[in-house]
Amino acid sequence: MTDTAAPPISGPEAAARIRAGLPHEPCISGAVEILKVCADLTRMKILLALRGREMRVADLARVAGISESAASHQLRLLRAHQIVAFRKEGRTAWYRLADHHVATLLQNALDHAHEGHGS
Repeated sequence: MTDTAAPPISGPEAAARIRAGLPHEPCISGAVEILKVCADLTRMKILLALRGREMRVADLARVAGISESAASHQLRLLRAHQIVAFRKEGRTAWYRLADHHVATLLQNALDHAHEGHGS
């Protein structure tokens, strides 16, 4: 299915209007960085495991099939890009998706992939 919300456009004036309506470059760059960070099979498994729940590093490592050290590394990267958040309970860190935007991004990616494979 294609996005047909607007009629086709053509010509330099139309392209200039579209370009003027784009978000500012830093916003676009930030979106690109978020998508790059999410574009990793291990990190995607971690993110999908966190949908609707909090989990510890050890359990996320088991889900992703990696060591706790490797899971911690991936979580640091995801935290640095504000894709996941955590809270401390004693010595235990409980990780979760940072907000509903991340959950929506994941669901949209899964929906799009599902449609593309026809399954």
